[in-house]
Amino acid sequence: LLGQILDQWFESEPLKATLATDAVIGAMASPHTPGNGYVLLHHVMGELEGRKGAWGYVAGGMGALSQAIARAATAQGAHIFTEKVVCQVLLGRDGQVQGVVLQDGTDVRSKLVLSNASPQITFLELTPQEQLPKDFVQRIRQVDTRSPVTKINVAVDRLPSFLAAPNTRNSQPLPHHQCSIHLNCESTHLLHQAFTEATHGHPSSRPMIELCIPSVLDPGLAPQGCHVVSLFTQYTPSVLAGGQPWDEQARNAYADTVFDCIEAYAPGFKASVIGRDILTPPDLERIFGLPSGNIFHGGMSLDQLYFARPAPSYSGYRSPVPGLYLCGSGAHPGGGVMGAAGRNAAQVALEDFRHL
Repeated sequence: LLGQILDQWFESEPLKATLATDAVIGAMASPHTPGNGYVLLHHVMGELEGRKGAWGYVAGGMGALSQAIARAATAQGAHIFTEKVVCQVLLGRDGQVQGVVLQDGTDVRSKLVLSNASPQITFLELTPQEQLPKDFVQRIRQVDTRSPVTKINVAVDRLPSFLAAPNTRNSQPLPHHQCSIHLNCESTHLLHQAFTEATHGHPSSRPMIELCIPSVLDPGLAPQGCHVVSLFTQYTPSVLAGGQPWDEQARNAYADTVFDCIEAYAPGFKASVIGRDILTPPDLERIFGLPSGNIFHGGMSLDQLYFARPAPSYSGYRSPVPGLYLCGSGAHPGGGVMGAAGRNAAQVALEDFRHL
């Protein structure tokens, strides 16, 4: 249990609560939920440039990472087609993969198909259901995809100045502006309260907020003197109480709550806002194909990890359909910007390809 781990190493409640955010990040879970210690481990198990547990910003924004991977692939002879919607995995009479069908009707033939879409999209929408075992389909349908995350992208005309560490007169970035800033994390009790509200269908009245200002380290992201602020917030239920829609009013009301909280820590923040982009769980599902808005394609609970991800007997990237592989966050070892699922799936697919 997370609390026991943190109590063993730390005394400060604000420090324990801040570290606890990495145990509930992207998860509809409380710091008191059993098994969440693994999610904390998942977020610190890697390394960056030789520093264990370190995280970093991608120069040019997260899209630059995708572009770097694309350049490496094309250098090896890959052909990449964007804005081409796949509507079906094409199967032969023997059940073997033959390629994919695009929305414009084009058949793209291939002996292998690797999908980094979610298991739900891959197996429940793109693959002909009669070609899949019923118990496998049932398992994919039962995956817990609840998500608490609302992402808010903000453009501001000046750096936020926090009461705890006010800006200098020349408004130059200070060390904390270059880090992940955690707000409403003074105690694990606060996080648990925020979680409890969401379980009843209500967005948290005092949300957990992770605030980053990537333009401090990468000035090209914003005009001179201006900045982009990334807000990763919890908890917002995918489905609101009483079946209320996540309409413009609900989205703005929640964003206003988040901004009011930031204002209490950094007076003047709201006045500095030039624009904001609010992505609730339904928005994250609609735009990015994340089931219920879940950034990991499914909860990272112990019953949905290791040999059980995405389903028992199918954690090795192969699927019930010969030639179809799962290589995204819904596969082992789960979500996060690490590429482990893709690399492992590619190795399995290459091994199979030698025998075709």
